[in-house]
Amino acid sequence: MIRDLTDTTTTQISKTLVRLRNEVGAMALGRVLTLVMVVEDTDAQEAIDAANHASRQHPCRIIVVIPGERRGKNRLDAQIRLGGDAGASEIVVLRLYGALAAHGPSVVMPLLLPDSPIVAWWPGKAPDDVAKDPIGAMAQRRITDAALHHNPRLLLKKRAAAYAPGDTDLSWTRLTHWRGLLAAALDQPPYEPVTEAVVSGAPESPSSDLLAGWLSRRLKVPVRRVSTPRGSGIASVRLQRASGPIDLVRPGDVIATLSQPGQPDRRISLPRRELPECLADELRRLDPDEAYAESLCRGIQDLQPVRQSAAAAAKAGKAPDITEARRLAARLGRDGSAQDASAMITAPPAPEHAETADVRAATVRKLAGKRTPREKETARARKAAATKTATKTATKTAAKTTSKPAAKTATTTKAAATKAAATKKAAPKTAVRTTAKRTAGSRATAKRAATRKASS
Repeated sequence: MIRDLTDTTTTQISKTLVRLRNEVGAMALGRVLTLVMVVEDTDAQEAIDAANHASRQHPCRIIVVIPGERRGKNRLDAQIRLGGDAGASEIVVLRLYGALAAHGPSVVMPLLLPDSPIVAWWPGKAPDDVAKDPIGAMAQRRITDAALHHNPRLLLKKRAAAYAPGDTDLSWTRLTHWRGLLAAALDQPPYEPVTEAVVSGAPESPSSDLLAGWLSRRLKVPVRRVSTPRGSGIASVRLQRASGPIDLVRPGDVIATLSQPGQPDRRISLPRRELPECLADELRRLDPDEAYAESLCRGIQDLQPVRQSAAAAAKAGKAPDITEARRLAARLGRDGSAQDASAMITAPPAPEHAETADVRAATVRKLAGKRTPREKETARARKAAATKTATKTATKTAAKTTSKPAAKTATTTKAAATKAAATKKAAPKTAVRTTAKRTAGSRATAKRAATRKASS
């Protein structure tokens, strides 16, 4: 339901909200916060869609302030959205004209939900000091986006100089998955300290600077920033340890690879976070973010200017190779697809019917470490297939070995038989000669003995 109010007042807007709420009837009244957005008219629809999506997780009242033309008559135009056009929230769009455009807080104040937190969000250009802005001063949380600035690093320095508890930036929210994966990798053995770190990212990426600052403050080690082509965002992180580096590389926009010593390479889903997801993540907490404050105010100051490209750092062995990571991700994807296809082909079919007692018995066997009948049947089938393959291989090998040396073996056997016959034929002559020699020797010996006896 959408209701337009032209040249109206905040009193009429409040009465219309109450009347529409009574007409809708089924709309929930549990609003957890008030989200105040200050945005230009050209960017308003995209920001409203993102807030509408985030409100499905955090029901709230969304007040959109659009400063219009400052010249001319003072006028307030409003649009109220409820029901399916507002998701789990109620949206009030305020367009301010004339001198009223400079008094947004006065228009917003009567429409705030009582006794509920206030979150201010600037989807586009934001003031340099959001905590001192009239709308930011009334909010517990103030959300900006440094990635939309033409010089994000300079803007981050201004944010650090004017930081107040409750400030946050969507560039920091985009790092949540990166920080979680790196922390999980360091929680696995070997538990060695990190000696240095390298963050590869686009030169205009404030998320890369915040990630490098976070690593510098948390690990207390030198962190280098190397640049990748513009528009690439964060490309890789290397954490150097004594046993070898931990490399988290995202060569594209969705898939990343994680490599570390002693463990197989892994393919991880690490997509770029969209605006609605980041906004919903920021609305989960309303207290100050100490990790963001430390990374912004201290971590970025410790970084050196970017003086080397990621390609040069990879060639020198200081950073991961993006091209090699892309090939690794493709290979891991092919291997995973092949394993899934093989599992689908070899898995036995599930039984059509199963009794409760059978299911319980199978669960008990599984918990006891015993194989189920299906697993035993699969193991027997695999063993039979392996035996059949081994038998075929042995038969082929024996056939090749027997056929090739057959002629040579026959020739050798024939030569051996001929030699044996010749030896047998010559054996009698040799025996006669040997007997004659023995007889002659015996006679000579007897004659010598007789001569010795006669002389004595």
